[in-house]
Amino acid sequence: MRVVNTHSGTEIATLRLPTRSEHYITVHSMGASRDVLRCVAAKENAFILSQSVFAGNDLSFDSVGRNVDWPLMWLRSTARTNGVSSSQAVAISGTVPVPVLSDGRHIGFIYEDNHARYCRLHGLVPSDLSSARGEQAQSVFETAAAVLARSGFRFTDTVRTWIYLDHLLEWYDEFNAVRTSFFEKVGVLDHMIPASTGVGTGNQSGAAITMAVLAVQPKSPECTVQTVSSPLQNSALEYRSAFSRAIEISSPTHRNLIISGTASIGLDGSTVHRDDPEKQIRLTMKTVEAILESRQMKWNDLCRGIAYFKDMAYFPIFRRILTELNIPRFPIEATCADICRQNLLFEIEVDAARTRFSQEQYS
Repeated sequence: MRVVNTHSGTEIATLRLPTRSEHYITVHSMGASRDVLRCVAAKENAFILSQSVFAGNDLSFDSVGRNVDWPLMWLRSTARTNGVSSSQAVAISGTVPVPVLSDGRHIGFIYEDNHARYCRLHGLVPSDLSSARGEQAQSVFETAAAVLARSGFRFTDTVRTWIYLDHLLEWYDEFNAVRTSFFEKVGVLDHMIPASTGVGTGNQSGAAITMAVLAVQPKSPECTVQTVSSPLQNSALEYRSAFSRAIEISSPTHRNLIISGTASIGLDGSTVHRDDPEKQIRLTMKTVEAILESRQMKWNDLCRGIAYFKDMAYFPIFRRILTELNIPRFPIEATCADICRQNLLFEIEVDAARTRFSQEQYS
């Protein structure tokens, strides 16, 4: 994995494959994010597939989202301060993705290689913003399923969801019930449960929920998708939360390991190290490392991540622990958000990738 740190506060990790390249970009200076992304895209002859922005109280969607020609998900940090944590985008080069529209909105792209078809949907919102929160959650899942179906995918092809709930702690149990019911209805529980993140932030639409989806459809038996368990945690299903700890996508050219939002939760499903942010962060990173090692990967295989803090005062602790663990710099976004339990102070999601060849031959 080749990571470039630029003087403008931008980190770019590039995964070079025989027929395409994937670029993971984090921009820490929000005022320039649009221009930075366009420059990166132009340099690599790439298409921006999606962008997520975690905004402070002083910035509006229009100040950054205006004149953007790719799907953008605007998420409001729960911090009571101004400023933007950062912005993260995914881009692709070497192939031309096909735009996905829903009700006139550009919400994603479809692309493919020799081994699989991919669909990325970004910024899905309910059809009726005035409806009850549980109904809004149902609507978002139904919209995702309908858009995937029109694009030749099934919802059971979904390998990853990113779910952002406004005032999460007030209705997370209700959301979980809606999600589990929908997954049961469409066959997910009998197939493969996606990896996921579920945290609390607002959004530009004022909806109770917004969501992003990644679906993968193998084109041959050489490409496989499987769930990956956590050596240090039990299944999330045991406490009525329908997501897998991680998903691995394996093809003849590379492996992608997608690790769900991970927090300080023990083998019995209970919160560990209550009221101690440093110990929670350390256990969480140990848990992530155990998942990586279970798939013969290391910290230097990371290509992107998002760290969620209940209080941004914990961020310096996190940076210090990254240094102590000798984790190389990679595109990581940090923001303030509600975690799924009142007593959880930190959560992190990461993706890792490892090729089956030397990337230099495709540089």
